[in-house]
Amino acid sequence: MKICIDRTNCTGLGICESLAPDVFEIDNAGQLLLLREDADDSVIDDVRAAIEGCPTEALTLVEG
Repeated sequence: MKICIDRTNCTGLGICESLAPDVFEIDNAGQLLLLREDADDSVIDDVRAAIEGCPTEALTLVEG
């Protein structure tokens, strides 16, 4: 599954980084970086937790 970020909604709070540190990182400028674009079985639960925990609903998963 592909991880998508709505950059207009993302405020760089870092909740996603705390829940899925192998996937998300907030850089020094407060911008969200994707460390990987696809969520495989090794990270899918963490990515789903990050999506649910995102207060601005900036994260989604897309099939394919």
